[in-house]
Amino acid sequence: MESLEAYRKLEKKFKRISSLSDALALLSWDSQTIMPSGASEVRAEQLATLSVLRHEEITSSLISDLLAKIDSEVLTDWQRANVREIERVYKNATALSPEIIDAHSRARHNCETVWRIARRDNRFDLVVDPLGELLEITKEVAAVKAGKFNMQPYDALLDEYEPGAKAENLDTIFNYLEPKLIHLIENVLEQQKKTEYTVSPFPVTEKKQKKLGLKLMAQQGFNFQKGRLDKSAHPFSGGIPDDVRITTRYDEQDWASSLMGVIHETGHALYEQGLPKEWRGQPVGDARGMVLHESQSLTLEMQACRSREFFEFLAPVIADEFDVSGKEWSASALHQKCLRITPNFIRVDADELTYPLHVILRYRLEQSLLSGDLSVKELPLAWNDMFMKSFGFRPTNDKDGCLQDIHWYDGAFGYFPTYTLGAMAAAQLFSAVVKVEPKILSKLKQGDFSDLLVWLRENVHSWGSYYSTDEIMERATGSPLDPIFYISHLKSRYMQ
Repeated sequence: MESLEAYRKLEKKFKRISSLSDALALLSWDSQTIMPSGASEVRAEQLATLSVLRHEEITSSLISDLLAKIDSEVLTDWQRANVREIERVYKNATALSPEIIDAHSRARHNCETVWRIARRDNRFDLVVDPLGELLEITKEVAAVKAGKFNMQPYDALLDEYEPGAKAENLDTIFNYLEPKLIHLIENVLEQQKKTEYTVSPFPVTEKKQKKLGLKLMAQQGFNFQKGRLDKSAHPFSGGIPDDVRITTRYDEQDWASSLMGVIHETGHALYEQGLPKEWRGQPVGDARGMVLHESQSLTLEMQACRSREFFEFLAPVIADEFDVSGKEWSASALHQKCLRITPNFIRVDADELTYPLHVILRYRLEQSLLSGDLSVKELPLAWNDMFMKSFGFRPTNDKDGCLQDIHWYDGAFGYFPTYTLGAMAAAQLFSAVVKVEPKILSKLKQGDFSDLLVWLRENVHSWGSYYSTDEIMERATGSPLDPIFYISHLKSRYMQ
């Protein structure tokens, strides 16, 4: 009885911690969307205060006392998994002092606020000092955790986004992918020269773009009673499972960009909305990590919604919403344009083939920043040199270079690799689902995502953090995460 009582108290404690995390998530979403600029200082104070309160709750000696009283033999499988995840969260939190948590939160908020101005005005010099301060605190966080858990400092940062991830494994994967991608891109670009692409500028109002986005969100199964779509400088998904907030940005000269952004973020949102309801507020009920999270957005955006079948549904919808007609608006023409490879400066606008090169570039640069081999002042030149090596052309300004992403300026070092690992997982998952549910592709012609969503709910979403990423992948596909599926998918799609 004492063991079960201790466990129940532990669940209650983490329900309280979850509420603080939820408040932080929603305040953060607000600061990136509709918060007035003059509220930045008070918001920084709010976020720092809540971060410290949350840290105090997680590091409370009560948690270690309760964990010591628990006999796993009297718990269910899910409860045991929850205890495992609670121990992981507790050990990570107790590695850091409240002072570091406070300083890190303030540095992140300050750097992000300055970045928004620096990016707008193309002024990297404005953010050099705030980013330098944030980088030093991040190094301190990494060093403390690395010492406590006997791992490399960069691995300690990776672990925050993908539990158990290691740079050694990433190096192996990226060293395998990079030459194959560069070779494939060269072949596809050469092949594209034989195809005539009709490019007619067609401006679409923000209002029409948003209406189309909302329609597709509903089609894909998004629950609007527990979520919403807004506008931000950088598309993202935030909030909590019962109040998911996704955003996109609109360019009236490029309607496809915002549409695919909405589809991508909807994939993230569906994962959150599909997490096990009975484990809300408990670590085992959280998303496993950012690799699976990104796999869910890319299963929708890159696998399902870039398929030839989906465009059979999308073309008439676009014709109706935009009041257009003609050969260039046919399913075949729209799909052909969608698969055109056009290397460019901006990661979020990158095509499926060149996107991983953007990620590999950032992965290597952030390792250099964290190791001290590269200073913040040297970042723009290092970025441009590495970009030239990977893509064959140089950014002409920092807004198109090292200022384009929010991640580093928000303190998210170690996050970027999960994008490409997520793309690998998406290709592997979609390959598996079309084998066991072959009607999924034909249903996409009618805009029917129900079978795909049911399969993802059963094989990914409903497991929360019960299993590791590789265990979830192996149970769903028969194999742990493997880049071979990704390369096979890219060759099949682009070299037909």
